[in-house]
Amino acid sequence: MKTLLLAAVLLVPLSGAERDMARELNDVARVASVMVEGDVCQRIVTPRALDYMFKVDPHDRWAAGDNYEVNDEAFNTMKKTLIRLSRLAPFPCDVNLWMPIAGHPDKVRVVIRNANELSQFWPWAALYQDMIPQMKQVLETGRRITVAEKRGWVSVLAPVYNSLGDIVALVEAVSQERLDPQANVK
Repeated sequence: MKTLLLAAVLLVPLSGAERDMARELNDVARVASVMVEGDVCQRIVTPRALDYMFKVDPHDRWAAGDNYEVNDEAFNTMKKTLIRLSRLAPFPCDVNLWMPIAGHPDKVRVVIRNANELSQFWPWAALYQDMIPQMKQVLETGRRITVAEKRGWVSVLAPVYNSLGDIVALVEAVSQERLDPQANVK
């Protein structure tokens, strides 16, 4: 009986902590949606890198990754903005930039990952991947969505707009209940 009572007492704060984390990340994502400049995001990855992204070189299977290049000014400006946004949370979090890939409607790429190497969705070393349904929903509706599919993870996805008012990207404000710095860089 004592064990059951102790377990119940210990688990209740975790669910409350997760709710608090989701609320804080939602605030970060809301601010990011306003502060992240979509026009700058659209200039980060070079046309050459986008061209190589889906090419398969039979002599060099790493050619696409080796030719992934960015516009330094746009990349550094956005990386600094995302890092500052992550500091709005009272706990370690990252704000990552994701962009859809023109001509590939069901694919997405993480353009910038941040300081803690956190993402609920990114498979290590992938240049691009299938777009999860929640990302697609954010890009289509412009609404923020909270995702907690992996145990102990919370992400809030929010739209990024360019100067014409078009949604061109999304941010992932993300954290874990218990950070494991080594788990995210394997």
